[in-house]
Amino acid sequence: MKRKLIFVSFLFLIVCSIYQMFDLGLIWFVYPSQEQYPIKGIDVSNHQGKIDWSLVPKNEISFVYVKATEGGDFKDKSFLSNWSEAKKEGFKVGAYHFFTLCKPGIEQAKNFIETVPFDSLSLAPVVDLEFEGNCKERPNLENVQNEIQTFLDHVDSHFKKKTILYLTNEFISKYLGDHFFNHPIWIRNIFTHPNTFSSIDWVIWQYKNRERVNGIQGPVDINVMNGNLESILR
Repeated sequence: MKRKLIFVSFLFLIVCSIYQMFDLGLIWFVYPSQEQYPIKGIDVSNHQGKIDWSLVPKNEISFVYVKATEGGDFKDKSFLSNWSEAKKEGFKVGAYHFFTLCKPGIEQAKNFIETVPFDSLSLAPVVDLEFEGNCKERPNLENVQNEIQTFLDHVDSHFKKKTILYLTNEFISKYLGDHFFNHPIWIRNIFTHPNTFSSIDWVIWQYKNRERVNGIQGPVDINVMNGNLESILR
């Protein structure tokens, strides 16, 4: 009985240690090839708190996406400071919108356009399409695709660039299939390479959501480019 208790306690300590290492980002599920994907970037929001952009290492981080808006009226309160300070430090910067299934695409497009300054040197805008953090509504496929299309039409036209679709495999399966509106893809997959079980073309891959970066308190999402930055500057 005593040996069994010792073994269970030891096993518990191992599990806790492994969990802590994952939580701190010290070990992870997948590691992109540095040789194949040398360009890295982060995406941030008010969730990261006050960021000291002067400390974020430019030799490691090449681009930054900043949350601007969500739904029809929400504006991230750290957007303008993150946007301006990251640009001031010389990072290539873009803005993203979290798309909610509860609001019309036109309302969401107006919210994003009113919030994000027009800058031809900025990265292409991004629309975040996922279920996590979204409203509980699950409209039919045609309605969702129509609202996304409306959002894209207005945002593409205003910023004169094709909006990038940030996608999870779950959202693709439910609402997109092979229909990506002829837009670039930013895929989230923290377990495997995006093309392990799919032939999807992508320009950005979010492979980790627990990265530690100087200048940022707590974990942050990190991504790699499939190609060069020019592909998301146009």
